[in-house]
Amino acid sequence: MPETILILDLGSQYTQLIARRVREKNVYSEIVPHTIKASEVRARSPKGIILSGGPASVYDHGAPTIEKGLLDLGVPVLGICYGLQLGAELLGSKVAAAPEREFGRTECSFDTSCDLFKSLKEHSVVWMSHGDRVDDLKGDFRAIARTASSPQAAVQHRTRPFFGVQFHPEVAHTEQGGSILENFVRGICGCKGDWNLGDFIDLETRKIRDQVGEKGRVICGLSGGIDSAVVALIVDRAVGERLVCIFVDNGLLRQGEVASVEAAFRPRFGNRLRVVSAAERFLERLRGVTEPERKRREIGHEFIAVFKEAAQGVEGARFLAQGTLYPDVIESLAAHGGPTATIKTHHNVGGLPAELGFELVEPLRFLFKDEVRALAKTLGLPPALVRRQPFPGPGLAVRCLGEVTAPRLRVLAAADAIVQEEFEKAGLLERIWQSFAVLLPVKTVGVMGDQRTYEEVCALRAVDSQDGMTADWVRVPYDLLQVVASRIVNEVRGINRVCYDVTSKPPGTIEWE
Repeated sequence: MPETILILDLGSQYTQLIARRVREKNVYSEIVPHTIKASEVRARSPKGIILSGGPASVYDHGAPTIEKGLLDLGVPVLGICYGLQLGAELLGSKVAAAPEREFGRTECSFDTSCDLFKSLKEHSVVWMSHGDRVDDLKGDFRAIARTASSPQAAVQHRTRPFFGVQFHPEVAHTEQGGSILENFVRGICGCKGDWNLGDFIDLETRKIRDQVGEKGRVICGLSGGIDSAVVALIVDRAVGERLVCIFVDNGLLRQGEVASVEAAFRPRFGNRLRVVSAAERFLERLRGVTEPERKRREIGHEFIAVFKEAAQGVEGARFLAQGTLYPDVIESLAAHGGPTATIKTHHNVGGLPAELGFELVEPLRFLFKDEVRALAKTLGLPPALVRRQPFPGPGLAVRCLGEVTAPRLRVLAAADAIVQEEFEKAGLLERIWQSFAVLLPVKTVGVMGDQRTYEEVCALRAVDSQDGMTADWVRVPYDLLQVVASRIVNEVRGINRVCYDVTSKPPGTIEWE
């Protein structure tokens, strides 16, 4: 095993972002439940431990905690936000509600004589998000950073290798956050930083072989997107001919999607790629459904039913490989039982093993999209597929607001194809995170050819992001918007008005549903 930093999940929606930032330092990181025993941690011999943030208060009844013996192992520990407060409380200090809460960008002063802040500027901006603070430093603690509202914005234990920061070094808004994490993992923990994505592929390949065994057969839910493509290639490396890829044409795909999937994957997998046509079944399931969460559930249930039937033709298959990513997990459920909020349901997260009768194989479950792109390059996927924009699992159904019908899907798919074509001509398709059309269940009056029209509205959405967790709307040139809007109104029957969405994430999500 490579040198490892263990990250204990205490319920933060940024937990995986911490893991990602550590891996950016070429140090392997792994997320584990906060309930992990000290004996198990000792057996795994990590180079360091990070305690994540979380939404609770340490003094609340039932608040997440850790086994205190973890702090007695002699392994360096970094507590972040709630993790700082928990460590300080367990080691004798006092946490209380702060007189003034701190949220957002905050000026912070650092004691650069501390190894955690070595070579940093003495003053810079950090990202705060807390209502509690370490109120009384007792025992062997000392303060090593401060803000106007937090005299203990960071602490160090004098006799134990415990450090804590009240702010979030893992988010981009903390100006020197990357350097702080590097000081911890490379300096304090002594990691050499020799881990890379090639190691990740080898590690996951071994894990899959161990999980599947020498005779197990695997079905991969291939969608044509980069996530499932990378999964298919990793599983193929692990089990070879014992992998069968199933592509479900649910009728909710982009124009030309089925043909492009066939062209991209048939040469590699041959008759191990099976295409299932099920558009009518999905549309029937969605008849009369308008509520977003119910749409996702209905699509998920039908996906399960289709897969069950398709799997009957794969003798001996007991495993299902799919391209679940961590943003899907975060929005759907708490990854390790932490008290994170469900934002929206992803049909490939949770519930499938019991309903399908398969054991899941999810090598990308704790990766972000940009990390998957890097893996895709390492695995030799074609550049066009590597650069392809993300596409939601429920497909156009979550961009077709209101009832999903075949005529409305045709209208939406035609409008979306124009968006893709014009953004590609403008050189934006590969430079931004996502650009797409949304069909709204709103009709407006228009005039075309001196005649009154009463048709639906199309919204255009273009966002830029690094990992899908946050996103900002793209300032698309007006000339491009004019071309796209004009083409949609003139070429797509059923739309007579086009709007542009200027909402970031948060407060909105990238998809409309």
